[in-house]
Amino acid sequence: MAHNGTLIVDDVEDDSKQRRGKPCVHLIYGVDLAINAGNALYFFPLLIFKDYQDNKKVADNTLIRCYQLYTQELLNLHLGQGLDIYWHQGKKNPSINEYLQMCAYKTGVLARLSARLGALLAGAPDQFIDHIGIFAEAIGVAFQIQDDLLNISGEEFAKQKELMGEDIHEGKRSLMVIHCLQNAPKEKADRLIEILNSKTSDPVIIKEAIDIMRASNSLEYSKQTAKDIVASAWKDIDPLLPQSDAKEKLRIFANFLIDRQI
Repeated sequence: MAHNGTLIVDDVEDDSKQRRGKPCVHLIYGVDLAINAGNALYFFPLLIFKDYQDNKKVADNTLIRCYQLYTQELLNLHLGQGLDIYWHQGKKNPSINEYLQMCAYKTGVLARLSARLGALLAGAPDQFIDHIGIFAEAIGVAFQIQDDLLNISGEEFAKQKELMGEDIHEGKRSLMVIHCLQNAPKEKADRLIEILNSKTSDPVIIKEAIDIMRASNSLEYSKQTAKDIVASAWKDIDPLLPQSDAKEKLRIFANFLIDRQI
């Protein structure tokens, strides 16, 4: 529910046209209802905690930690979104490390929250809760990088969004953009910034921006970065998880997130 809430609000903020192949909520029901519904979805999960409390399903100290985790991670999520908005308004070109930190907050945080809550409610020790959270955050970051890649290169992905290169139209400073700005010739880097700041919907100009990034090998760099993040995260969590069918599914899932085409 919280994740879907972020998507509804994100589509309003980005003035997106489609989500999962259909018109965005704000285009069907209006911006006012979309914002209200998106915000409400942040709070509905708290009813689950209330049910735990009312029916004594969870010890009080565990329940308090659940509330603390949930509120802190939602604050982190909004901080990450705030950074993303600030950058694609053209107010700053972030470094690669700043971008990865933004992804950890904006996208990795919900995966981290899910993993940490699950481990906490299962009675896992604190050290394991921290480790599984770090793993989930890492694959969330890799997911975002793949999402950004598909946004400018995935034909099936574009069908779900109506526009190939929607992130370019929004002026987003993705990992590909940052790498390109650091490695492309100055005139090409300046042209890319000009296109991003124009918020163009012209497919010819959007393709020009994509070609500039391709020429600097920024797509390949980003793809490899996502793979390295997942590989490193799995190496750290592998010895902490007992061999099981569930563990194998988790490994397959992590790799799927960076190999998917939609």
